[in-house]
Amino acid sequence: MYEPIRTKSVHTPADHAADFPHRSREEELDIQLAGHLAALLAVTDELDLGAAGDRIAEQVARLRGAPPARHAGRTDAPALALHRRAHALAGRALVVAASRADTAVAILAAERMDAHTAAVTAATATAPAAPSHLVGAR
Repeated sequence: MYEPIRTKSVHTPADHAADFPHRSREEELDIQLAGHLAALLAVTDELDLGAAGDRIAEQVARLRGAPPARHAGRTDAPALALHRRAHALAGRALVVAASRADTAVAILAAERMDAHTAAVTAATATAPAAPSHLVGAR
């Protein structure tokens, strides 16, 4: 009534699983953390925060084994948006650094979060408040 399956299932394990390299959890976290820090470095360079960028670049170089490429281009993004993006990236780096117990990066990420929070607070405090409109009001 039914025709038998003649091919191997995609769910069966490969015969030669050792033929390709596997990374450990620590290596995967290193790669992920270096990626978050590299993204943070790009935003930090765009904000022209040289000393902070240098500290981030040192950590990326430590994790990757080579110095990172520094961000050369500039976008037209407002500084407030860049600070918010940098805060989010520093938060992601902090989570991964805590997961892999990397104290140096965790401290650096927390400091960057604090600095970007202060910059956002200062920018929003000096910006004029947008007029509020009630829905349906003219």
